[in-house]
Amino acid sequence: MKKALLVEDGATDREFMSRCLKEVGLMVVSTTNVEEAQNTIVSQRPDVIFLDVILPGQSGFEFCRELKVNPDTKNIPVIICSTKGTEVDKTWGTMLGADGYLAKPIDPQELQKTVRQFVA
Repeated sequence: MKKALLVEDGATDREFMSRCLKEVGLMVVSTTNVEEAQNTIVSQRPDVIFLDVILPGQSGFEFCRELKVNPDTKNIPVIICSTKGTEVDKTWGTMLGADGYLAKPIDPQELQKTVRQFVA
């Protein structure tokens, strides 16, 4: 079973997205900040990462950039999920290496389509 890491500090969004990801057959591991996510990546090696932008401590944008320059994690698809949904935000996410960008509130069909695109 493919594994998704969900990095989301908002309980409501975390529960909703986790449920949607499980419905498409993914095992979901959730964290609420970048530090927890870093430890989870090392110990559980996810197949895809869903990443909020506004997180306590380090931003999701910064973390995405770190993941994409690290040889150990650069090939893991990173999908940014954020309330910051303007074209400028999406372009910025892409420039930092994000493989996909979903604006909140997340549309379940769009989330499922994105999962199918990045997780074979």
